[in-house]
Amino acid sequence: MKTIQFRIFYFLTLFVLILLWSSCRKDFDYENTTGNLSFSKDTVYLDTVFANIGSSTYSLKVYNRSNKDLQIPSITLENGLESAYRINVDGQAGTEFLNVPLLAKDSLYIFIEATFDSAATNQNEFLYIDALRFDTGIYEQKVPVVTLVKDAIFLFPAAGHEENLVLGTDRNGEEIKVASFELSDDQLNFTNEKAYVIYGYATVPKNKTLTIAAGSRVFFHENSGLYIQENSNLHIEGQKSKDSIALENEVIFEGDRLEPEYATTAGQWGTIWFNARSLGNHINYLTVKNANIGLVVNGDHTNTTLNLTLKNTQVYNSSSINLWVKGAFINAENVVLANSGASSVLMTGGTMQLTHATIANYWSSGSSSGYALQITNEENETSFASLGNCIIDGNSTTELSLLNFDSSTDSLKFSLTNCILKINKERFVANPLYDFQNSNRYTNVFFNEASEFVSPTTNNFSLKSSSFALGKGDATIANQVPLAINEVDRTTAPDIGAYQYTFK
Repeated sequence: MKTIQFRIFYFLTLFVLILLWSSCRKDFDYENTTGNLSFSKDTVYLDTVFANIGSSTYSLKVYNRSNKDLQIPSITLENGLESAYRINVDGQAGTEFLNVPLLAKDSLYIFIEATFDSAATNQNEFLYIDALRFDTGIYEQKVPVVTLVKDAIFLFPAAGHEENLVLGTDRNGEEIKVASFELSDDQLNFTNEKAYVIYGYATVPKNKTLTIAAGSRVFFHENSGLYIQENSNLHIEGQKSKDSIALENEVIFEGDRLEPEYATTAGQWGTIWFNARSLGNHINYLTVKNANIGLVVNGDHTNTTLNLTLKNTQVYNSSSINLWVKGAFINAENVVLANSGASSVLMTGGTMQLTHATIANYWSSGSSSGYALQITNEENETSFASLGNCIIDGNSTTELSLLNFDSSTDSLKFSLTNCILKINKERFVANPLYDFQNSNRYTNVFFNEASEFVSPTTNNFSLKSSSFALGKGDATIANQVPLAINEVDRTTAPDIGAYQYTFK
C-alpha cells in the first residue's frame, strides 16, 4: 500500500514540476515587436563632455506596455562600430544585441557612455549625434543620443615630475600640501579658443606672468587649483558679456564636472592661491564658482604695493570661504562675494579697500558657521578695512563679525561709509568695536534695510525695483567707479552694491 501511495505521490509531483516548467518556458511564445515599444525619453542627452575624457553613465528605460511577451529583434547604435557611444543592455555590454526578450508590462534598462576622439574633428566644440535603433525595416524605432563635445587643453604634471607643494597653513595651523606642477613658458597665455582643464595645482613660474584672455574657460579637477608663487603674477583680462546668462566674454573658473547636477555643487576643486610675495596681480571680469576657497590672497602685513586689484568679479558658492585676505593689500570694486559654507569674506590682517561691493551669505547647502564679512585678529595682525557703498547682508540676523581685537589698541582700522549692514545691534551693546555712534567707523550706515536681491540663493545679486539700495549710494564714492558691474552708469542716483538697477 505504501509503495502504491509513494508511486502516486511521485507521479503527481513529477506532473506538477513538468507543468510549472512548461508554464515558465514561454520563450517560444514571444512575438516580435511591431514598433510598439515605449521609452522613458524621446532623446538621450549626455550633456557636455570633454574630448578624450569618458562621460558619466546615462540611462534609457524601454517599456513593453502591452499584455504580450515581446522579443526585440535587434538593438544597435546607428553609427555601428564607428560610434563614440558604448551601450549596456540589461547588464550586458556590447555593440549589437539580438532577440532581446521583454515580458508583458515589463521594462529593461539601457546604459550609455561615451568617449570622443578630438582628432576626429578640427572643431573646438561640436554636437555629436547618434541613435539607438530598435529593430529594422518598417518596425524600426529610434531614440536619438546627443552630446555637446568640447575640445580642451589638458594641463597636468608630466610623469615623474609631480611635486608636493606646501601652500601655507590653514586656520588650525596645519600645513596645506597639494600635488603641483609648473607651467611652461608656452602655457602662460590662456586664450578662448579652447577650454583648459587642470589636474593638480598649476604653478606660475617665478618672474613670469600668467595672462588669461577674455572669454577663457578654465576647469579644475578635484583637489586642483592655481598657485601664483613669489615674484610671479596673474593677469585676467575678462570683459563684460552681452548676455548675462551666457557670460561669453567673462573668464570663468569652475570644476570639471559638467553634468547639470554639479552646476551648484560647492567644493568641487581647490582654490586660487597667491603667494605673499606676488605683487601687482590684476583680475577683471572673472567668475569663480563651486571652489573650496575662491581666492586666497597672502601678504606680509607691511605691503605698500597692491597684491591684488579685483574688478567686476563674482566669487560664489565656495564650500568654505569666497575671499580670504591674509595680511595682503587688495583693492576691489564692483565685486560680488556671496554664499559660502563659512564666511563669505574673511580677513586676517592686511589692508582691504572695497568699493561698491556686494558681500552676502545666503548659504542654503547645509548649516553655515560664518558671516558675510568676518575680520579676525588671529596673530596680532593689524587690519585696515575700508568699505564704501557696500552691501553686507545674508540670511542670518548678524552678518558682520569683528573678532579677537583689543578695543584699546589700534590693531583694527575699520570703516563703513554709506553701506547697508545687517546686524543685531542688541548683541553688541557692550562691545566698543560695534559702537555705531562712532563716526570714524560707521558713517551713514543703513542698518537692516532690505537689499532685495533678485535671487540670492541662485547667486543672482542684481537688485529688484523694491530694493532699499536704489539711489542711496554716496555720489562721491560712486564717481570713483562710474560704471557698475553690469556696466550701467551710476554717476546719477547711484545704488549701493555692485549692481546698478535698470528700470524697464
